Amino acid sequence: MIFEQLFDDKSSTYTYIIASGQGREALIIDPVIENTKIYLNLLKELKLKLVKVVDTHIHADHISGLNELSKNTNCIKIMGEQSESEVIDIKVKENDKINIENIELTVIYTPGHTSCSYSFFSKDRVFTGDTLLINGTGRTDFQNGDAGMQYDSIFNKLLKLPTNTFVYPAHDYNGKKFSTIENEKKNNPRLQVKSESEYIEIMNNLKLSNPKMMDVAVPANKKGLTLKEVSKLIK
Repeated sequence: MIFEQLFDDKSSTYTYIIASGQGREALIIDPVIENTKIYLNLLKELKLKLVKVVDTHIHADHISGLNELSKNTNCIKIMGEQSESEVIDIKVKENDKINIENIELTVIYTPGHTSCSYSFFSKDRVFTGDTLLINGTGRTDFQNGDAGMQYDSIFNKLLKLPTNTFVYPAHDYNGKKFSTIENEKKNNPRLQVKSESEYIEIMNNLKLSNPKMMDVAVPANKKGLTLKEVSKLIK
């Protein structure tokens, strides 16, 4: 298996490239539009063909490279069925499978950060988007977020995965690249609560400012803007 983790400094976003290495088919999770050339160059270097691109949710802190990559490679664009994106080819739901050659991702609906948040599990790892972070959890105060739903997504779905499962989130702000389900159970401060109501109380009182890109990124990601369209928008 070929596995590449790339980091966008501006938005602190992790993007993942996955391939089996056999037929050279590849999948990308949570691409950032400004890094499209980096992804394409790495795919070329690794002699991979991008066949699918996945966003875990409608992002508010950066503009997705999902549609731009599709324009360049004709890859299939995938998001959850609740997504408001206008450019998705396939919308997935709970327990669906995303396959490339001998690699299979199981779809897990994990709402809470947003109403369209999904995670993707494959053998020994789970890609958690903004739902479960390393020593944290994604905020729940915009885009139809719901702290109670996130509690359910984390405690009744993600934390039920095998304890040695690697956790790969869409963001980290402290230089950490991955965690495990066991580590998050033991050390994530937001998961040491005794009840759903306690978790909701914590999440409802974070008092965070909105992401700087939110007013641009959310509508751009719903429309699936390309790099050329984004360049005109932010000038």
